[in-house]
Amino acid sequence: MTVLRRIATIGIGLAVGAVPLLTSPTYAATDATGTAPSTEPSTAVAAERAQTKISMRRWSTTQQWRSGATGGVRVSRGALSIGKPVGTRVYSDPYGSGKARRYDVSRWTSRWVQPGFAPTELIPSWNATTQPNTWIEVSLRARAGSRVGSWDVLGRWANNDRGFHRNSGTPQADDLTRVNVDTLVAADGVRPTGWQVRVALMRRVGTDASPRVSSLGAVASRVPDRSIVPTSATSMQATRSLRVPRYSQMLHAGDYPQWNNGGQAWCSPTSTAMILGFWDRLPSKQQYDFVPAGYPQPWVVHATRFVFDYRYDGAGNWPFNPAYAGTRGLDAHVTRLRSLRGAEAYIRKGIPLVASIAFGPGELSGSPISSSAGHLLVIRGFTKNGDVLANDPAAASRKGVPRTYDRRQFENAWIPASGGVVYVVRPAGTPLP
Repeated sequence: MTVLRRIATIGIGLAVGAVPLLTSPTYAATDATGTAPSTEPSTAVAAERAQTKISMRRWSTTQQWRSGATGGVRVSRGALSIGKPVGTRVYSDPYGSGKARRYDVSRWTSRWVQPGFAPTELIPSWNATTQPNTWIEVSLRARAGSRVGSWDVLGRWANNDRGFHRNSGTPQADDLTRVNVDTLVAADGVRPTGWQVRVALMRRVGTDASPRVSSLGAVASRVPDRSIVPTSATSMQATRSLRVPRYSQMLHAGDYPQWNNGGQAWCSPTSTAMILGFWDRLPSKQQYDFVPAGYPQPWVVHATRFVFDYRYDGAGNWPFNPAYAGTRGLDAHVTRLRSLRGAEAYIRKGIPLVASIAFGPGELSGSPISSSAGHLLVIRGFTKNGDVLANDPAAASRKGVPRTYDRRQFENAWIPASGGVVYVVRPAGTPLP
């Protein structure tokens, strides 16, 4: 299983300069009603910390991109690409040859986003494609009053692994924040008032290729530190089950040990592949021709290879999985939900979710595994009584993948463990709740 790195749970280059404050998110946080979260500042810190607060902000249109600061970036047809680079940078791939190479650099920086509460965590997301000899670097920073933190790298990413190996951020615990693999975490005692995201687009000097970034954003959250949450009341009036294909990670146990020691650890890419199968966006035979003929579920191997985080040495990087789905022509991001009522709203819209959970022995009845410090599976529906219809990739065979989980047990394996993390993946234009 993927080991959860946080139970509550970036840079290098030329500065772009300060940009204005953005005080009103235009992309709603995902909650039961699909409405934006309450952002009233609380005068009682203890009361504020007892509430789950979530605010999502994404940029994905030409108008939205033009609200940020561009440094050598071209904005066209709702995406960023390299225009006139603002400088160069030398980078040595620590997971490849280690040879130093020089890259042209362009950058885009968001305005300051003020969520209206003091977030403790930020998780970025992006959709992009990269040509050979190109890659992107995503960074975040926070501010607390007049104090502005340093840029912290959350991910260096490309949609291929030939000549570049994607990797997550090191801890970088030097000021207001630190990095926990793929999550920016506020330092103890720091109450951030705003955040920014920045993407650097890289290409080898002497080439004309460019990455293309079609979306970028982050979810800011303050999730109470608690081991048990009250069970939410269901909003379902009838059973609803989406026809998500069944894939088992255990069919790959021990195979391809270079990627997380084999399929027994591939819960995240297997779940992501199930979502791609649901939307009919799996890779073609030609794209997974590196997998021997007759091998089961070769598309799961493809997903694992192209979500793999070489620094973390695992396939469970939260932003890397939706980023991979984005290369399959889908719109994808990471967010958090406050309860299963939020997930029910997605199911009613026909959108299955990948959820990040953790549980001990006896805490999730009917699971194919006895416990897990970190596991991902698909929420494909709900019974009329509100229990969770899941596709659990930990099943020994594809036949055993469909599971029904008790609502109370599932919610307590999900909200306290990951803060309600989900991957939201759907074709562009498919309405969100």
